[in-house]
Amino acid sequence: MAIIEVKNLKKKYGPPAGGLTAVDNISFEVNEGEVFGILGPNGAGKTTTLEMIEGLKGITSGQAFLDGHDVSKDTRTVKSLIGVQLQSSSFFEGLNLLELLETFGALYNRKVDAMELLREVQLEEKAKSQHKELSGGQKQRFSIAAALVNDPKVLFLDEPTTGLDPQARRNLWELITEINKKGKTVVLTTHYMDEAEILCDRIAVMDHAHIIALDTTQNLLKLPGLSTSIHFLVDKPLDIEQLKAITGVTSVQSEDHTYRLTTDNSEATLSDLFKLSREAGVKLVDLQLHQPTLEDVFLKLTGHGLRD
Repeated sequence: MAIIEVKNLKKKYGPPAGGLTAVDNISFEVNEGEVFGILGPNGAGKTTTLEMIEGLKGITSGQAFLDGHDVSKDTRTVKSLIGVQLQSSSFFEGLNLLELLETFGALYNRKVDAMELLREVQLEEKAKSQHKELSGGQKQRFSIAAALVNDPKVLFLDEPTTGLDPQARRNLWELITEINKKGKTVVLTTHYMDEAEILCDRIAVMDHAHIIALDTTQNLLKLPGLSTSIHFLVDKPLDIEQLKAITGVTSVQSEDHTYRLTTDNSEATLSDLFKLSREAGVKLVDLQLHQPTLEDVFLKLTGHGLRD
């Protein structure tokens, strides 16, 4: 069941005849209970899309509904149903973490168990610390705790791990996964391929204000035209023409005793390759299989890399 419905959503800045189109006629749904990711480079329109759904930014045309409520007409109800990850500049100075969460709870007319929220994000030992005393990863975890104060149906995270070291990123991924397991729908934006692949049930690929693909990671990686590469060494040369004739092989490269095959059917290619090597009496050494990645998907769809 869809908890978010986006229909022909558009955001334009400046005069009608010119100006900048930040989001251009996008449509998608987010299913209740899933982790939904919007993947794309900086400037693609990811953040603007979230802000329109959250009711924080006006919609030029189109509609967005959250749990059946029109975000443009029923903004107050929508805001009561969502949690939005705040940036560090949004926190009050002089209050410790417990006091901050209690203050946020008061803004929602809710009495919150602040220590339990800190425990949920592994920050109970920092309860008496001020926000400015936290590390980057701790600040991100606290911002998620603040977003959970009103027990939202949907949690919005905008580039949640930007600027974090690898371990802090992994810790935050685990936290997001645990929150989702407890029944929260999570919508996040990211420009990290690994983050989208690890966290998201479905991914909308966004570029230049448009959604250009939307599917599960597994299905995106099956996009026609993507190839798996097989690298290996041999103890004596193989016949290039025989390699080219192997099922699924689309190209063959060789240098000395090193070979690289690309294939659109890795299972059949490997089966034929093993058979060929046995019949030729050739030993395959250090065989490596390189599957397509979301970076390959983005390159195939757009003609440029995610960070170009």
